[in-house]
Amino acid sequence: MKYRNAILIVLLIILADQALKIYVKTSFCNGDDVKIMGNWFRMHFIENEGMAYGLKISESVVGKIILSSFRLFAVVFGFYLLKRLITKGYSKGVIICGSLILAGALGNLIDSLFYGLIFSDSPFSCFSGNYESLSGMVKNHNQQAVAHFTSFGSGYGKFLQGKVVDMLYFPLVDFNLPKSIPFIGGKNFVFFEPVFNIADAAISVGVLTLVLFQRTLLHKKITENAANPQV
Repeated sequence: MKYRNAILIVLLIILADQALKIYVKTSFCNGDDVKIMGNWFRMHFIENEGMAYGLKISESVVGKIILSSFRLFAVVFGFYLLKRLITKGYSKGVIICGSLILAGALGNLIDSLFYGLIFSDSPFSCFSGNYESLSGMVKNHNQQAVAHFTSFGSGYGKFLQGKVVDMLYFPLVDFNLPKSIPFIGGKNFVFFEPVFNIADAAISVGVLTLVLFQRTLLHKKITENAANPQV
């Protein structure tokens, strides 16, 4: 697989990820929940200052800067590593997985680097709500409550301090646990509860595919090397 094909995969994922994030950031109030397909697929706008699925290193600004700096290093190294994998002749499956992981990391890095510089804030407010459709949300929204683009550097934060936009929510199972269960009886159980974005999904798909099919993917690499020994 050629390097330019891998970069094309990265760019396509970045475009889809950023297009959806910008639409949600400038159309939703923080906390808005909109049904897309019944109750099991919803768009729920939240922002997080941490890693994928809202995980954090620290609540402080320093923690955010450290995380953003780590993302930047990881993305730069990711491009180098992807090039090396292609040069060494790894299988197309490995290259695609690497491209997905790199695209996801870069997608969230863009939020961290620049969103604080170019967007106004999206604080939780009384204007957020639950809607049956996107058209219903737009019709009943107070447009002054949603974020908007600002002149560069006049946004809600500084460089490296942007918040990652999340919106995809798949509560496939949602019910109250029987009260007879010790300790957790009567509590609400939701699966799958994390809210994420396209970049998070790309990382997850790439990593899980490598973990689940590593023997097949690496075996193919070994077989190709055996069939084409270097002199």
